[in-house]
Amino acid sequence: MTTTSTVLGTAHAMATDVTVHGAGPSGAAAESAVREALDRFHDVHTTCTRFDPASPLIRVNARPDHWHEVPPTLFLAIQEAYRAHQKTKGRFDPRVLRSLVGLGYDRSLGFSGGGVETATAGALRPPAGPWRPRFRGGPHPQLQIGREPLDLGGIGKGLALRWACERLASDLDDFLIDAGGDIACRGAGPEDDGWHVAVEDPRNGAWPLAVLALRDEACATSSVRLRRWRSGGRGVHHLVDPRSGKPGGAGLLAVTVIADDPVEAEVLTKALFLAGRRGIGDEASRAGAAAFWVCCDGAVGETAPFGTRVIWRAAA
Repeated sequence: MTTTSTVLGTAHAMATDVTVHGAGPSGAAAESAVREALDRFHDVHTTCTRFDPASPLIRVNARPDHWHEVPPTLFLAIQEAYRAHQKTKGRFDPRVLRSLVGLGYDRSLGFSGGGVETATAGALRPPAGPWRPRFRGGPHPQLQIGREPLDLGGIGKGLALRWACERLASDLDDFLIDAGGDIACRGAGPEDDGWHVAVEDPRNGAWPLAVLALRDEACATSSVRLRRWRSGGRGVHHLVDPRSGKPGGAGLLAVTVIADDPVEAEVLTKALFLAGRRGIGDEASRAGAAAFWVCCDGAVGETAPFGTRVIWRAAA
């Protein structure tokens, strides 16, 4: 982020630093709203992580074909994942967990230090058959996720941003939440021309490729700059294509999407990334997405709606 603002609160959750910025005066009500907004990230993490044995998701994944009573947060997260699955015609699919485990991503890996190497733990294959989870609402919600375990990392941050944004909006008119580069904002920012958000260069995170001015929008990026490693002697990353069960997005390093809702932005970045360099332009145009992408050779592309938010670009 590039504008001057007041930091209203910070937290570390979902393996990322979360910061709430404000552009106006704040009082006791705003301070309470910030605390509760940050708590949304902790709630999603503890409920939906696949790395903590105490997580409700771990229990559901252990017996995916059984009915489970689950916390409302997990119930809503899986419902949202299913809606995204349907909307993207299966391009977004949380049933890629077996492939991630097969690549050695069965635990939290130290990506920030680089040089991660794992053994190949199993065959990589697409999820078996169509996904048809079942839901029973009410005060004690229940669900049955089907035959395959789930990884909710691809949608969890978007949900936490959405719910945090909703909580802040009740007491603040002008704020931005930064969750490891994924953004949700309201209002016009400290300089009254939109919140200024930098788009990272996945080849060199020190310098941005563009700066955006956003109002009442969300921005998400799917990138292989950090979550990449070697598995069984070959380079892999975490963005698995459910059509093959293998890492996808041939020719791409990163995709950024602007949308009204953080979940929509999060889902679209992943669906578009998996279209690969050859298909992303057509896919993004068909979706009407405000999208920007960086290819492995450094070439960049974008759709017209994305360009309307750009206020600065790096020299070609």
